Amino acid sequence: MFTPEILANEPFARFAVTDIDGVCRGKHLSGAKVASMLEGGGTIASAMFGWDIADELYDNVSFTGFHTGYPDVGLALDASTARQLPWDDNRFLILGELTKTDGSPLPICPRQVLKKVLRKADSLGLSAQVGMEFEWFVLKETELSVREKNYRNLETATQGLTNYSPFRIDGQHDFVRDLFNYLPAIDVPLEALHTEAGPGNFEAAIRYGDALQAADRAVIFKQAVREIGRRHGLLNTFMAKFSMDYAGCGGHMHQSLWKDGKNVFHDDSKPHGISDTMRHFIAGQLHCLPQLFPLYAPFINSYKRLVDGNLAPVKPTWAIDNRNSSLRVIPGSASATRLETRTPGADANPYLAIAAALASGLYGIEHKLELDQAPVEGANVGAENVARLPRTLAEATEALDRSSLARDLLGDEFVTHFVQTRQWEVRRFNQSVTDWELRRYLELV
Repeated sequence: MFTPEILANEPFARFAVTDIDGVCRGKHLSGAKVASMLEGGGTIASAMFGWDIADELYDNVSFTGFHTGYPDVGLALDASTARQLPWDDNRFLILGELTKTDGSPLPICPRQVLKKVLRKADSLGLSAQVGMEFEWFVLKETELSVREKNYRNLETATQGLTNYSPFRIDGQHDFVRDLFNYLPAIDVPLEALHTEAGPGNFEAAIRYGDALQAADRAVIFKQAVREIGRRHGLLNTFMAKFSMDYAGCGGHMHQSLWKDGKNVFHDDSKPHGISDTMRHFIAGQLHCLPQLFPLYAPFINSYKRLVDGNLAPVKPTWAIDNRNSSLRVIPGSASATRLETRTPGADANPYLAIAAALASGLYGIEHKLELDQAPVEGANVGAENVARLPRTLAEATEALDRSSLARDLLGDEFVTHFVQTRQWEVRRFNQSVTDWELRRYLELV
């Protein structure tokens, strides 16, 4: 059993928190220092919420910036997340969350946003179980080589487009072996791993757990895959759309709600075993999806995945075991009945994507929203009159900014900050000249 005293003999340990984009930020500190932070807390510069994914400083966020002087915010480490990383000499890693200076939750901290939603579930007498799946591309590149190539003509770690291929995945035997050995050792139970729809395209399923535990595991999974891959000369990308030649990468989440040891999504007396509670949950997600869309698709690139004909949902729809829909009901036993939300990309911040999904579903339960929309069938038959979800980050961000419901569910301070950061992301893209523009216009306009 882990106790802070264990760290006293460690030369150093690591802590990590995620910024608004889901990027792990942290430090290597002496074991004694981390032990003291576990007992009494610590601080970190608010600048971690003042820069974007490329570490450019926002000029439009109200929370922090030159106008505040980037003061410190509180840092609380969660001892229950401590694990030793076998690929890093069994170094301890501990996850944390951000607080205000008085120790209360910082409203814009992604882990705190999820915990806020889970307190709502608890007030309804419910607990959430979540299992995450990730698709991503493994490249036979390094951080140096991608820069030398100017991010063009990158080599994938496996060849050929063969789904579920033992032959293709064996091309990275050592890397795969380390994933299966190391991830369970750090409480990221890897249940399945296989090739997907492109060279170097992998998909992993992580065993379900309590919602906060599942989010922590997802954050650690992405970081661990990158670090383990680096030791094999591989670079792993969780971009939603790495190449226009291949399908995008999803970050699907499987959810169920429990009360008194029973899965409240299941009811033997109902069609497909779908309880009224599950129907309300689905209705809530469908209702909120257009308003909370940037939490599932937070970047410019996210919307390159969300195109027709790619098993990536572009409308708020639901179905029974149909991967064309946004929400896929997976009927089964009393313990296995669950909802797969297929909207998020692999690029989404796990804390925020899970928070958005659960908050939406709980809203549907609390307000007993009726599931009036019929399930789609086949190739989205029945979705002809369903409005399409936002096509761009700019459109999605505008909808989020207008949504009073989003502010009620996730908090006004969080939504304001998240909107401001997405507006910045759109502005940075609009100020860039792309290769596509050069090829199309340079010679002829």
